[in-house]
Amino acid sequence: MNRIWTNLLTASLMSLTMTAHAATLLVGSYTDGASQGIYRYAFDSKTGHIDPAPLQVVKSVSPSWLVLSADQRQLFAVNETPQGHVSSFSISGKGEITPLNQVATRGDEPTHASLSRDQRYLFVANYAVAPDPGGSLVVVPVAKDGKLKAVVQQARHKPSGVDPERQAGAHVHSLVLSPDGSHLYACDLGADRVFIYRYDGASSDRPLTPAIPASVELPPGSGPRHLLFYAKGQHAYLTLEMSAEVVMFDVQNDALLERQRLPLTEHKEAAARAAGGVHLSADGRFLYVSNRGTANEIVVFRVSKDDGQLALLQRRTVEGDHPREFALDPSENFLLVANQKSNQIVVMRRDPRTGMLGETVQTLPQEAPSDLKFIE
Repeated sequence: MNRIWTNLLTASLMSLTMTAHAATLLVGSYTDGASQGIYRYAFDSKTGHIDPAPLQVVKSVSPSWLVLSADQRQLFAVNETPQGHVSSFSISGKGEITPLNQVATRGDEPTHASLSRDQRYLFVANYAVAPDPGGSLVVVPVAKDGKLKAVVQQARHKPSGVDPERQAGAHVHSLVLSPDGSHLYACDLGADRVFIYRYDGASSDRPLTPAIPASVELPPGSGPRHLLFYAKGQHAYLTLEMSAEVVMFDVQNDALLERQRLPLTEHKEAAARAAGGVHLSADGRFLYVSNRGTANEIVVFRVSKDDGQLALLQRRTVEGDHPREFALDPSENFLLVANQKSNQIVVMRRDPRTGMLGETVQTLPQEAPSDLKFIE
């Protein structure tokens, strides 16, 4: 009898240990090839291992960017195609993803979205490869049941035209809310500006209005891509895709005041300049930035606790091609990279004390991954 109880206790402890280290990884992907859409995987935050067998595959056309609601019971995905759409899904207590509905974004190739803090609106960035009519920002209402309604507001920006190929039209690449949710920041690669909007959730027809100042200008031909706020909102960090730089701002009265700009690569050729994602560690001590092109690196910076400025720590190869996005796992002992063009997810060990990236612990084949989100 004692042996039976011992075995039961051991099994229970093993189950609790496995649960404590378990997380769910969602992968968005491009479906031009063999991929079917959204993949749900089990991730072990103790070993850094992704179980190769997906828990679920959700068919969706090129869901290139994923957004989770605050309670992680709703999922939204932009469908990055000509005549773009955005899709809504519910997530059950067991993690099962169920499609709800889909609406048009009134623009082409949407690449990014974010959800208002009150969960009432989804803001979608239509990148739009073609210069006419070019990219735009749209506002999509979210019903209480998670379903999406038709676009209620659309904004377009004037392109800079500095690069005759890539900046002949506006290309809204990302939309990021301030930490308090009062302002929305639109990074427009085609305009060389970050546009700033005030958010009013009480307005049902036009929840966004231009702020004062209405934008911040970046260097000509630099191509702003992704913006990230420090936890308390006193600083912000921006990747410049075309010049492969990262900019550090002070935030004062919701305006962005540039304090520092650093290169992401030592290579001079244009092919090595393709900045991508940007993420902070939870403690705010380290900033991680991806640079694609021929560089294909994650660049690690130390963040000054005094003024938020950056100091280069490390350049780490992604061991693949075109790191479209990357993510720190919930334990922050690992960093996962979605290498879009080499069809793989690479898991690297991370030292939380030093911020440095170490050995690769897994390379998982995955067709055209574009975004990584964790459900805890």
